[in-house]
Amino acid sequence: MPGPSGRPGPWPWWAWAPAGRTATAAPVIPGAPRERTLDVSLDASRTRGPETETPGSRTEPRPGRLTAHEARQRLEHARSTRLAQLKALEETGQSVHDHLMSAQTEAIRRVLKEIDEASGRIDDGSYGTCLACSKPVPAERLEILPYTRYCVACQRRATV
Repeated sequence: MPGPSGRPGPWPWWAWAPAGRTATAAPVIPGAPRERTLDVSLDASRTRGPETETPGSRTEPRPGRLTAHEARQRLEHARSTRLAQLKALEETGQSVHDHLMSAQTEAIRRVLKEIDEASGRIDDGSYGTCLACSKPVPAERLEILPYTRYCVACQRRATV
């Protein structure tokens, strides 16, 4: 029996999608308000405040840029995941592994605090800037770890 894609089998449409394909951006509606973007590829002086924005500077996001909405979505997803983990740990009740559960609970709470701090950095305009060296944090790193405070080099130095 053909599926919605016209191919045989009960497979969902995405099972037949070519490897490496990505979604395209939605079309821009003329006159619609444009979303604020966070530049993660500029130095800290250009990401700190609205004084560097001009009326024409709010254009479509370029590669290496995240919109504030995208950054908030990533942070909210990370937050809800950690809250679900915390709830699951708390629902397990007493266990022989109380010490391990306590360590996991503390680690999750630490990440939740980092997520809240990252939300604050979005608000003050410093999101995407390394707190140690003030250089931009690569967009790829922010996609993987949206609440990170440091670029890869500074994170390595901090953990060594």
